[in-house]
Amino acid sequence: MKNNLLQKLTSGVLFLAAWASTAAWAVNDLPGGPGVRQLNLQPGATKIAIEQGWLHWFMLIICTVIFVAVFGVMFYSIWKHRKSVGHKSASFHESVKVEIAWTVIPFIIVILMALPATKAVVAQKDTSNADLTIKATGYQWKWGYDYIKGQGEGIAFISTLDNEQREMSNNGAKGVDIDNYLLKVDNPLVVPVNKKVRIITTANDVIHAFAVPSLGVKQDAIPGFVRDTWFRAEAVGDYYGQCQELCGKEHAYMPIHVKVLSAADYSAWVATEQKKMAAKMDDPSKVWNLADLSKRGEKVYAANCAACHQPNGKGAGPIKPLDGAAVVLDADKNKQIKVLLNGQNNLTMPAWKQLSDTDIAAVITFTKNNWSNKTGQLVQPADVKAAR
Repeated sequence: MKNNLLQKLTSGVLFLAAWASTAAWAVNDLPGGPGVRQLNLQPGATKIAIEQGWLHWFMLIICTVIFVAVFGVMFYSIWKHRKSVGHKSASFHESVKVEIAWTVIPFIIVILMALPATKAVVAQKDTSNADLTIKATGYQWKWGYDYIKGQGEGIAFISTLDNEQREMSNNGAKGVDIDNYLLKVDNPLVVPVNKKVRIITTANDVIHAFAVPSLGVKQDAIPGFVRDTWFRAEAVGDYYGQCQELCGKEHAYMPIHVKVLSAADYSAWVATEQKKMAAKMDDPSKVWNLADLSKRGEKVYAANCAACHQPNGKGAGPIKPLDGAAVVLDADKNKQIKVLLNGQNNLTMPAWKQLSDTDIAAVITFTKNNWSNKTGQLVQPADVKAAR
């Protein structure tokens, strides 16, 4: 009996050891992002982030010393002068020296803590003389980037969670051991190394927050308001963050990926993006045929809609199906156009006005003529432009 029990215990320990050394820690640290079993702040890639890391430890050490000193004296006094060993409580009233000491000493400590903290906060807010200005707009649940000033001016795109990773999450993320799980996007924010990048934040619907820990930036994005922050990445690489303001049911699916390139690579990226934008420039007055518009709409749907409504259009849980939906089948095409432009159900269905007139017309046409929806109806870009 004892031998059998010992063998079972040994086998169990060996199994747990093997499991802990393989399956449990199959995911690796993500450079520029979170690490496995991370306890400290992410390594800083900017001077501000490094300063924040130093302040974190500086404040922690001061607070720990104060904690140990105060509670050490308190517990020592309670133990050393306890009644059970014959001590009697002293009777005294006021002490000018003590009152001066417990006023002056905390004041000095607060000043010592405030000076470096104030210096860092002031530096964080100095967005002047930026080499590049980018507006980051929070949407439920994605980011829109507009290059406003500097090299790349005029470039604009939407950054959304990679659809494959969203499908993994929808399926319960079983067996997923990807380092950048729920952090991969289709279009990362691209910036040059060693350049001051000003980020202007705002939002289209609810409060979001643009935050990339390794770059030392976190700024709320508030509808109707404009805030700004900045960073200067000192090394090329990929840096990851997420929306850090609870913004609705898809809050966990709103990652930020900042790709820092060398000056030459960034110039090449800008040239490529400008060519893409020129190719995508659509005349809203162009009249499309059903086949071409549906084909384009299929791509727009896969990139923006399939994550929630599913590729088969059936929806899931609170997400309404598009296959057989009344608003899709309705002969009044303006009803569906208004849903995409303005959202509905308290923005459970978010607004998609950031898409072009052609893309909105295409995706509506696709939904009206796919799955069991065979309406034969066609929405032209001019219809969307008029509805705006």
